[in-house]
Amino acid sequence: MGSTSSSRNHVPNAQELLQETGFSAAHLLRLYERFEFLDRDGRGQLRPDDFEAVRELAMNPIGGRIIGAFFPPGQETVDFPTFVRILAHFRPTEKNRARDGAQTEPANSRTGKLKFAFQLYDLDRDGKISRAELLQVLRAMMGIEVTEEQLQSIAERAIQEADLDRDDAISFDEFRKSLEKVNIDHKMSIRFLK
Repeated sequence: MGSTSSSRNHVPNAQELLQETGFSAAHLLRLYERFEFLDRDGRGQLRPDDFEAVRELAMNPIGGRIIGAFFPPGQETVDFPTFVRILAHFRPTEKNRARDGAQTEPANSRTGKLKFAFQLYDLDRDGKISRAELLQVLRAMMGIEVTEEQLQSIAERAIQEADLDRDDAISFDEFRKSLEKVNIDHKMSIRFLK
């Protein structure tokens, strides 16, 4: 039986990732093992199709969008440190956790989680969620359970309620304000690391 710290030695950028993401050494090691499992050909980089092995993503109606969040425009692969930084958005928020010398909010802060969620809707990455983008996500999430007319109605109501500046789109600030009362930590937490 090796210790977690000795096992961690083969994890790339381990100390930096522990500090930056707040994952424990055991969680980081578990994520590295998961990354290696997904990296079927051992190239140290994941492509979008490597995520097909994650059953929960395959079953999620917006799984493709979640996978896409790992790959910024023009980036076709993701390395282990990037993989961990993305997954840090889904860590439960620790209310009293102080980050030594941190200049930015942690990925698992309320704002970090909201920014991640926002990008799942902002398909063209212009900083706004248009009615068309909202409809596209709603179609994927609801599928054949609702009619097109119902989808249009849901999108219209969401835009009306959230669009405070009346530009017919939802900015990040409007998105954040519309979700003030939502427990985003509960909705965007992966508990498999416990």
